[in-house]
Amino acid sequence: MSTSSGLESQPHVALIPSAGMGHLTPFLRLAASLVNHHCRVTLVTTHPTVSLAESRFISSFLSAFPQVNEMQFHLLPLDPTLSNKSDDPFTLQWQVILRSVHLLSPLLTSIYPLSAVISDVTLGSSIIPITTNLGLLNYILFPASARMCSLFASFPNFVAPKISSGSVQIGDEIEIPGLHPIPISSIPPALLNSNSLFATIFLQSAQEVMKLNGVLINTFEALEGDILHALNDRKVLDGFPPLYAIGPLLPCEFEKRDRGALLKWLDDQPEGSVVYVGFGSRTALSREQINELGNGLVSSGCRFLWVVKDKKVDKDDDESLDNLLGHALMEKIMGRGLVSKNWVDQDEILSHKAVGGFVGHGGWNSLAEAAWNGVRLLVWPQSGDQKMNAETIERSGLGMWVKSWGWGEQVVVKGDEIAERIKEMMGDHLLKSQAVRIREEAMKAVGDGGSSVRTLKGLIQKWRTNT
Repeated sequence: MSTSSGLESQPHVALIPSAGMGHLTPFLRLAASLVNHHCRVTLVTTHPTVSLAESRFISSFLSAFPQVNEMQFHLLPLDPTLSNKSDDPFTLQWQVILRSVHLLSPLLTSIYPLSAVISDVTLGSSIIPITTNLGLLNYILFPASARMCSLFASFPNFVAPKISSGSVQIGDEIEIPGLHPIPISSIPPALLNSNSLFATIFLQSAQEVMKLNGVLINTFEALEGDILHALNDRKVLDGFPPLYAIGPLLPCEFEKRDRGALLKWLDDQPEGSVVYVGFGSRTALSREQINELGNGLVSSGCRFLWVVKDKKVDKDDDESLDNLLGHALMEKIMGRGLVSKNWVDQDEILSHKAVGGFVGHGGWNSLAEAAWNGVRLLVWPQSGDQKMNAETIERSGLGMWVKSWGWGEQVVVKGDEIAERIKEMMGDHLLKSQAVRIREEAMKAVGDGGSSVRTLKGLIQKWRTNT
């Protein structure tokens, strides 16, 4: 079959993301990359979304890529019996999508011919019967680190049985073939409760993973090569599908906002002097922790740009900065730092020459952006996969992780300690030089002939022959 970029030979790929910016962002960046590699793309968008950030992000993407076909997936109502199993609106949205997944079959049929379907990891197991019936290749996009993917692969055989038996203790480790042991303390807390909604979804997806044609992941060889090879050599799980490292998935022009006060303020700061502080789109710190963090930033003596958030869902977040931080703390911040409650273009901040360090929660998209921009890290895990991701960052030498701080909700870290750790990060020249090296490796991976580009092109060629 011809490999020209004509319509007749273009692979047609359907992308089905899930809830939350951490899951949506890599999908839209992948969609942009596929368009640039001459693929036809259909984006299946769920309605309604949980947050305003998601709906605005999708709208911006579709405006920037009019050649992408949008297929709207209207969801059924939430099963009311599940509302007492989780207080996380994003996890509940995953369950709503799963409850509605049978409605995808006629949608996918209507956009034939299709070469492949790529769905979020939370949906993979439920979509397998549909793609099997339609004769389509089925992949998932894993939105976290290869380290977290190793937990996913080993979960049914090595982790879930121990959790169910009640034999695990916080100080224990799980031995995984071919890999470093996984501390129980690094496993997402929701997975340690076998009755939680998240644990149920995670286990179901992991149990069906061998039926997939492959797993795409936003990482690269130089950052996690040992884990990628262990998974692809099937040391972790015999029968694990091919793992395609296609990262870092790069931010796109459509994500950029008009240059506002934040970037103009950065323009006036010395090179490498600013600490950027941001905890993602879903992490809401307690009022007490926000106050300690603010005082710690002031006490560090560093310039800082702080994006503060105290509600999980942006639709609920309407309190002013003055009320949130208090007059006394705002007075201390003036002249030393800048604080915002608005959604920001994080990559544009991290790529600014004034930014020399990043304090964040350890969401994988944020860590990948830091690696791409060569910015050293102080990782402060709050929930989910973030300790697993922090392990990767610590091992790579890109950043540091204070294990004694635990999970975000477990302990209030005092401002004095936060200040000391920020000064330690900003004064660590080894971290700085390692961040530069990892940036160079990331650029090689997505450059001409790089490992991630070769991997994606090989995958597209496989789809082309299935067209």
